[in-house]
Amino acid sequence: MTYAAIDFGTSNSAVSLGQQGSQRLVPLEQGRDTLPTAIFFNAEEARISYGRQAMAEYQAGYAGRLMRSLKSLLGSELINETTLVNGRPLPYRDIIGHFLNHLKQQAEAAAGTEIRQLVLGRPVHFVDDDPERDRQAEATLAEIARDVGFDQPSFQFEPIAAALDYEAQLQRETLVLVADIGGGTSDFSLVRLGPSLRSRIDRSGDVLASTGVHLAGTDFDQQLSLRAAMPQLGLGHHGKTGKPVPAQIYFELATWHKINFLYAPRELVQADTLRTFYADERYHQRLMKVLREREGHRIAGAVEDAKVAVAAGGETALDLGFLEAGLLVPVSEAQLIAATAAAQVRIAETALAAVQQAGLRPDQVQAIYFTGGSTGLRGLRQAIAASFPQAETVQGDPFASVARGLGVHAGKLFA
Repeated sequence: MTYAAIDFGTSNSAVSLGQQGSQRLVPLEQGRDTLPTAIFFNAEEARISYGRQAMAEYQAGYAGRLMRSLKSLLGSELINETTLVNGRPLPYRDIIGHFLNHLKQQAEAAAGTEIRQLVLGRPVHFVDDDPERDRQAEATLAEIARDVGFDQPSFQFEPIAAALDYEAQLQRETLVLVADIGGGTSDFSLVRLGPSLRSRIDRSGDVLASTGVHLAGTDFDQQLSLRAAMPQLGLGHHGKTGKPVPAQIYFELATWHKINFLYAPRELVQADTLRTFYADERYHQRLMKVLREREGHRIAGAVEDAKVAVAAGGETALDLGFLEAGLLVPVSEAQLIAATAAAQVRIAETALAAVQQAGLRPDQVQAIYFTGGSTGLRGLRQAIAASFPQAETVQGDPFASVARGLGVHAGKLFA
């Protein structure tokens, strides 16, 4: 039987293919095993692009609509609404469907056959503190998967999938805290792993606790943008009367899935009326240039690149020269840590809550397994590890371990 396992991530996605008793990751773009979760509806050429190609076309100036962080729509009020795409209304769930269908087509091209069986990863919580919306988010994703041609999909928690991938490396039974910190959520599972346990299909008895919080990489991007990029457009500045510039527009401009809404004619008119709030009109001019020329995602991408560049130390410069010649904004690891300090504390508390939920002491955790793109932030790893002094810290594959672990789970279900 041929089957697929999809890690549909907020920032990046990956697919594991099971066929003839073996599993492998599917090359999704330019030979790479991961695909940025991005989709671009190219109006000039009447086609849809995905991943790096989608972002490249948008940044090259093609007319159209770029969308990222699609997973964030699940569990939100937007999921049952439509949005204008190149002048026509398109349901948000259909946009997710386009992306999942693309992953399906890539997997089928690699397999040489149709694929109907699927395991999908899911965060511990799509939505914090709202079990009904969380249940509905999973149900919606399952419906979309069926709509693009999969049979009834199975789900597995993403941190548990990462645990199954890590388990292949272990030589003895180990109590492991899996920290899966991606683009949209930070998830933790306390799992008993070991060689003698690998053959079990049902691992629920080995999962001692799972916790999660809807804070992760895109939140770090937002906070860094508010600290480094948005002040260059006027955030934090004051008008001639001493009143502060209204901040709401900057929070939306720093949030991936809200940027496009700011380009609507009504929003442009509203932004233009803010001119009187600026003592230095240069900032308002920069803001309007961003909105009129639709450069919001370009700023967001530059902020994300800066975050990655300083995540493990050092400094970089946020190049905003496309707004004003020579406009460079220094960014350092210290700034990143300061910008994300509150989020990091909450994430570290969520990790500790998983152990407390299991009724165990922090010093009983033997290993912390880090996976997900946001675990590249050194300060975040240190903040989490500080609560578990006896635990060995292990860095897994940031982008592919969940997909491989989902493949392991799928193999037990379908093989």
